[in-house]
Amino acid sequence: MTLPYPEIEPIVHIGSVALQAGPLAIRWYALAYVGGILLGWRYANSLLRNTALWTHRPAPFTPEQMDDLILWVAIGIIGGGRLGHVLFYTPTMIWQDPVGIFQVWEGGMSFHGGVIGVSIAMILFAWRNKLDLLRVADVIVAAYPIGHFLGRVANFINGELWGRPTDLPWGMVFCNKVIEKTYGGCPAGLTPRHPSQLYEAAFEGLALFLILRWATNGAKLGNRRGVVSGIFLLAYGLFRISIENVREPDQGMPDFPFGLTMGMILSIPMLIGGVFLIWRGMREPLPPALPAASSRAADAPA
Repeated sequence: MTLPYPEIEPIVHIGSVALQAGPLAIRWYALAYVGGILLGWRYANSLLRNTALWTHRPAPFTPEQMDDLILWVAIGIIGGGRLGHVLFYTPTMIWQDPVGIFQVWEGGMSFHGGVIGVSIAMILFAWRNKLDLLRVADVIVAAYPIGHFLGRVANFINGELWGRPTDLPWGMVFCNKVIEKTYGGCPAGLTPRHPSQLYEAAFEGLALFLILRWATNGAKLGNRRGVVSGIFLLAYGLFRISIENVREPDQGMPDFPFGLTMGMILSIPMLIGGVFLIWRGMREPLPPALPAASSRAADAPA
């Protein structure tokens, strides 16, 4: 028994295209990235404007500064994600198909590369605006799972990044008319596989968002420098390493020792960094509680 892979068909049958009007094609990837960036931007702004969250330190930066930062973040996500995919998973593209590196619309993005790209963007933005980097990161990571959820759903719709073979009742055969027409067949074959894209959407997207929502709004850990970022790194690393056990390794990857995959290897530094940031932030003394009027202002960088 298996679950049927849904026939989520675009308006026209052109691979991962969601909508086409003449020569203009809007792809599922594009919708996921644009939607994730816009929703994340709005969510981050809501955190900055919520004065009840900033009880010991003012909000790390202003909503107006967030409007500027979102462009930096978008460039970091797309540029870092694409370069990370090339360097970590398809390095042969550098000399075999260098033009293909810039064809982002064809798919192929690395989460870990995106993290590096966004980190560089935040470093530059914080330095230029004289902001506390760790506190800037605490706001951005709280919004990041929104885009990650949408991206994994897009992976599922595209019939890519499938899981390993399984005989569990929710295994799926990643094949339908659209996939057959796009690829000239079914790359995943007709073997039931784990819908690992949905696992990642559920855990690395939805569950991670709820954990960070508790950290920012429940425990108000945004007042402790770097703790929310540490929780993000630790939780994502644990989720990713766990799901890698049922996700099909990327083609062309060598056989790493101990059953490791590239995703696991890249997530291990996240675990270490996350534990360190949580430990550091919880040890650092909190400043005195802000007066109510100062807390309501919440617009001066700490």
